[in-house]
Amino acid sequence: MSGRGRSSVDFLSRARTVASPGWSRWLVPPAALAVHLSIGQAYAWSVFKPPLEGALGLSGTQSALPFQLGIVMLGLSAAFGGTLVERNGPRWAMFVSTVCFCSGFLVSALGAATAQYWLVVLGYGVIGGIGLGIGYISPVSTLIKWFPDRPGMATGIAIMGFGGGALIASPWSAAMLEGFGKDASGIAATFLVHGLVYAVFMTMGVLLVRVPADDWRPPSSVASAKPAASVVNVSARNAIRTPQFWCLWVVLCFNVTAGIGILEKAAPMIRDFFADSAFPVSVGAAAGFVALLSLVNMLGRFVWSSTSDVIGRKNIYRLYLGVGALLYLAIALLGDTSKPLFILCAMVILSFYGGGFATIPAYLKDLFGAYQVGAIHGRLLTAWSLAGVLGPLIINAVADAQKAAGRSGPELYTASFSIVIGLLVIAFVANELVRPVHPRHHEPGTAG
Repeated sequence: MSGRGRSSVDFLSRARTVASPGWSRWLVPPAALAVHLSIGQAYAWSVFKPPLEGALGLSGTQSALPFQLGIVMLGLSAAFGGTLVERNGPRWAMFVSTVCFCSGFLVSALGAATAQYWLVVLGYGVIGGIGLGIGYISPVSTLIKWFPDRPGMATGIAIMGFGGGALIASPWSAAMLEGFGKDASGIAATFLVHGLVYAVFMTMGVLLVRVPADDWRPPSSVASAKPAASVVNVSARNAIRTPQFWCLWVVLCFNVTAGIGILEKAAPMIRDFFADSAFPVSVGAAAGFVALLSLVNMLGRFVWSSTSDVIGRKNIYRLYLGVGALLYLAIALLGDTSKPLFILCAMVILSFYGGGFATIPAYLKDLFGAYQVGAIHGRLLTAWSLAGVLGPLIINAVADAQKAAGRSGPELYTASFSIVIGLLVIAFVANELVRPVHPRHHEPGTAG
């Protein structure tokens, strides 16, 4: 290997990212946000659906494929790449994420320019999806090691960025499509600009991120705020053999299923609920409702995960799952009687959806330790891949069946809401079954 090539690899290595004495740990959350705000663009894919359908003659199902495949690849790449992320460090992971996510846009630009939709699917869904997964887990274990006193808050800051990325990407993408045009060449130009701009922004995170030195400790005033806990470290290989891992897998899967079902169909759902009322919901108001849900999805990731540092992880999931089930029941029984009630219930459910994502890394750290928490988190995200299919399927398939049976309005969703309530109850029970990990799964030399 040439000297230049070796120096490039060394720059990305974990050893080169160890923070010097005096480095502020508060510089690490901005590095994580630089990546998460970028890859959070995935939630804004719907902006591209109508232009792609018009320019390339696609159906709604076809135009959704890049996003769906991207979420599947997110879970798979996080699961299979988690151990590599732990071994090679956050700078390497953020660099890989940057290369994959941004080159995915460039391949998609080529596909749009040449009217080869399979290239858009390959670029955004497969290559970009790998960037999503590696980027999503890249800062998790590093943030937990920098903030052992407030792991929920630290991961909440970063994962809040993923939820909020669409708030930036949606108007930005829409403005570019208006400027460049919504034909194939305009879409290609928009994809190209996305790839280049996100590459610059994500590189800031690559350059800024650091890992703490082995002997680093948080400030004494912070460290003394809570009694020191016994050190428990469980490898990713052993974690997936524990019932705790699979209980949390069920918890994450069903909590995400409950939230993404509303998020994916929010606009038509609120219009259906009040279609026969004296004041039906307009298309513009429904779009505003979707934006509001995106906002609480983002804020919930920080607020609820920070709250979990105070009341505990099991208690916060009792809130997400137990209260979430009651809110779904309230919408099913009373949602069409009051718009404020419907909107408030949906907002809280979506805040729980975001909070569940942000709190799970800290829950994993509590149970398995910080040793390989990023790799364990990556494996757990396969639950997201399933939920990304399961949630929309439950809401849409049942609603379609109800419509075919001649029902309308809130009746379209009563059965699917009952299913979701059942899933949340199952997840609530799974959370109650979580206990400390048996010492036989601990790494040698760690406390029980």
